[in-house]
Amino acid sequence: MSIKPRQIIVGGVAVQVFRKGIKNLHLGVYPPHGRIRVAAPLRVSDDAVRLAVIGKLGWIKRQRVRFEAQPRQSAREMVSGESHYFLGRRYRLRVESGQTSAACVALKKSVIELRVPAGTGVQRRERLLNRWYRQQLKAMMPPLVEKWQARLGVRLADWGIKKMKTRWGTCNAEARRIWLNLELAKKPTQCLEYIVAHEMVHLIERNHSDRFVGILGKHLPQWRQHRQQLNSEPLAHATWAY
Repeated sequence: MSIKPRQIIVGGVAVQVFRKGIKNLHLGVYPPHGRIRVAAPLRVSDDAVRLAVIGKLGWIKRQRVRFEAQPRQSAREMVSGESHYFLGRRYRLRVESGQTSAACVALKKSVIELRVPAGTGVQRRERLLNRWYRQQLKAMMPPLVEKWQARLGVRLADWGIKKMKTRWGTCNAEARRIWLNLELAKKPTQCLEYIVAHEMVHLIERNHSDRFVGILGKHLPQWRQHRQQLNSEPLAHATWAY
């Protein structure tokens, strides 16, 4: 059960509050500018939420400073010479436009080569590159899923990849399905594995409880380092909306 979110102001800071049928209150700060989101049990009052946020104001401010300092790309124009990332490494884009009717993407040393028909617009070029990223991520997923199914003793019914603006991954424990952010194709492989492990642990423990942290820490002791690395990687340009 979830009730439509509402906004409260705490210490001059806007906080989105979501009421859910959960046991514990969860507070998160999200990029790119430090949006504050609280998931609160139905029984918890607004005053209790405010006290929880007040107690975390120092941490919230530090998170916001970190997000503002995090490098981020400008809007991509999909032209030769631009920087694009794949598995944590920076590549230069090389666009070759000609008479060919078939478009393709190829990885060549320090270059991502994008071959397109003459007159192909920016949006079409971006879709082609994203399709290539999706293909690479899909090829990487099966062995990771198998590894973590065996390690955790769980079974996924399905997994998928989609563009997301506020999360690296999500898990529907009831459907036994996880979704991964397409942007993970641009991040180091250990960051991808951390998100896969994180979401699959939710099949055992739905909340970010002490039990969840214990399970994740047991099977992936370096998860905090991987999370820090993921959060320090350049953010893609996007019009962020929540």
